[in-house]
Amino acid sequence: MAQMVVTAGIDVSKPRLDVEAWPTRQQIGVSRDAAGLATLIAWLTEHGVMRVGLEASGGYERLVLDTLQDAGFEVVLLNALRVRRFAQAKGRLAKNDRVDARTIAQFTAFMVEQVPTPRRRDLDPLVELLTVRRQLKHWITDCTNQLEHLRDAGLRKIIRLRQDSFEREVAKLDKKLVALLNAHDDWQALARRLRTVPGVGPVVAPTLIALLPELGRLSRRMIASLVGLAPYDDDSGKRRGERHIKGGRATVREALFMAAKVARTHNPVIAAFASRLEGKPPKVILTACMRKLLVMLNAMLRDGTDWRLAAA
Repeated sequence: MAQMVVTAGIDVSKPRLDVEAWPTRQQIGVSRDAAGLATLIAWLTEHGVMRVGLEASGGYERLVLDTLQDAGFEVVLLNALRVRRFAQAKGRLAKNDRVDARTIAQFTAFMVEQVPTPRRRDLDPLVELLTVRRQLKHWITDCTNQLEHLRDAGLRKIIRLRQDSFEREVAKLDKKLVALLNAHDDWQALARRLRTVPGVGPVVAPTLIALLPELGRLSRRMIASLVGLAPYDDDSGKRRGERHIKGGRATVREALFMAAKVARTHNPVIAAFASRLEGKPPKVILTACMRKLLVMLNAMLRDGTDWRLAAA
């Protein structure tokens, strides 16, 4: 007789964790601190839980995820939108912490098939640096947009000073980024290999290392789907709808967007590919170039080779 797999769902908030096991429907609530997590681990062990699911929650989930992984549990980080769609499909319209915990537990039991890969905690310093840098760049853009509409000289001076300050901070972070890569031989080797591709610059390479550690380990279709660059059908009967990309890792797509724009000019493979697509909408062409570039990078890391024009 097959053994019943007990899963648990955790609704994560800043002060508290609401937990439910499935299919036993036993519940517990603990604080999101060391004492609460110790109580949770003992409770999960007592109830025979093997796999735990939780949603991304603005970073509050990281302590929980890491602690449970260290304790030997299979921990799955779930997409909140998919979990919500699952709840709606079951006719569950109410939303509160206990209901959410049950939904997450059921989603983990029924919808998660593969054993999750442990989170790459070693990449956290790189992820945090890139996150702050990205925020600063967005603030610089906000300042530029404000300056286009401000007429008051005093206000314009305030915004320019703020923009200059942000740009100086970005320059400092760029130096820290180089130092951080140089301090890790494996990261430095990966960045060097990625940057042999025309279009991949000093920020795109570490972004791929930090936010797409699966690069080189998945098939071309799987890596495109993971990033959100795989076109999906929209057909019904005799109607053949336009293909659209959906979901995926927006921050990685943002980096590939800039890389593809540069590659269209400086990478002969991407430039030739784009020219064959002439006549299609500009966004379609650029998206296809992003996917082409991603597949190329994936193959390079898979095979352990640098970019070569003859083989690209």
